[in-house]
Amino acid sequence: MAEFRMPILGADMKAGKLVAWRKHPGDEVHRGDIIADVETDKAVIEVEAFVDGVLERTLVEPGETVPVGTILAIIRLEGEPALAEMPAGPPAEAGAPIVARPPAVPLQPPVRLRVPEAGGVRISPLARNLAARLGVDIATVTGSGPGGRIQQRDIEQAAAAMARPAPAAPSEEVPDRQMRMRQAIAAAMARSHRDIPHFHLFTTIDMSRTLTWLASENETRSVADRLLYAILLIKAVACALREVPELNAIWVEDKVVLKPDVHVGMAIVLRGGGLVAPALHHTDRQSLDGLMHDFRDLVQRARAGSLRSSELSDPTITITNLGEQGVEAVFGLIYPPQVALVGFGKIVERPWSVDGQIMSRPLMTATLAADHRALDGFRGSVFLATIDRLLQEPDKL
Repeated sequence: MAEFRMPILGADMKAGKLVAWRKHPGDEVHRGDIIADVETDKAVIEVEAFVDGVLERTLVEPGETVPVGTILAIIRLEGEPALAEMPAGPPAEAGAPIVARPPAVPLQPPVRLRVPEAGGVRISPLARNLAARLGVDIATVTGSGPGGRIQQRDIEQAAAAMARPAPAAPSEEVPDRQMRMRQAIAAAMARSHRDIPHFHLFTTIDMSRTLTWLASENETRSVADRLLYAILLIKAVACALREVPELNAIWVEDKVVLKPDVHVGMAIVLRGGGLVAPALHHTDRQSLDGLMHDFRDLVQRARAGSLRSSELSDPTITITNLGEQGVEAVFGLIYPPQVALVGFGKIVERPWSVDGQIMSRPLMTATLAADHRALDGFRGSVFLATIDRLLQEPDKL
């Protein structure tokens, strides 16, 4: 059996609210499937499964707020018998949504649904079985069949209604969520400033070759398929992490843990205020076209409030790009537990020496905020120099 737990979806997240179940007892689940919606201080997040199996039992009801690490459901793995017992002992370490563990003590008995006897609610056998599997109380369902008989589609519609989150009241809930988001951001940044010994580096990058190549490349593309120069920055950072892997890491329990996969987090400003920094997964392996597609999709879903749990928990480094806002340099704070943050400013025309000649060039300031517990200035300098070199060969990104 595997335990599906309340995950950590933010640096200072202590608890989450289960909004709705997307899967129900008896449903097959596969790695990457959305099982539940969880509300944090920032948004409602789609939480994914990390194993294949069958959702055996749910242990938390929609609307409940529970601490990080709480068991939300039990997933029966392939080849295992139906669950009769529940694991004993303290909750697993926070941050691991699913941890396999052998059963030990009996589970609470399942909730008994009210199933009227003959002469009560009229329902087909197929609909009755489906209601029991999906957890739908048939006493609350209005039948659409002959004589009010409850049919399969009635149960499916009732189950779908149960899974939909209730809409927020515009005058109260939205401002309250915005306030809680600001408080969550404040807590994370206060922790970063308090606990992380930051050091900052910056370099100036000549963007002439990058912009020339980008303009030429986009001339061959339709408007819908054109690349943003920010995509080249993202890919350059991801490729630089392959060459300087010390920055692709997190700080956990007083030690640095290098991460094998590169998942670049992008700081995205939300409508109405606040920001999130979800991950573009396997950023270094993707083509520029793939990154462009995923970046647009990520921004759209972030602002629509439909991010996935892995997108918030997986980033190994974060990029903040404030160049479009007119900022020339960004000296940011690292988002725990990451050990580095890269900032990009706007591109400005300035005098620049090229082969002994002074000429006007489009220049951009790239900055690095790094954790001195995990990194030193030399490796940070190598990392920024690698980004610069990669941007001088944009056709190879």
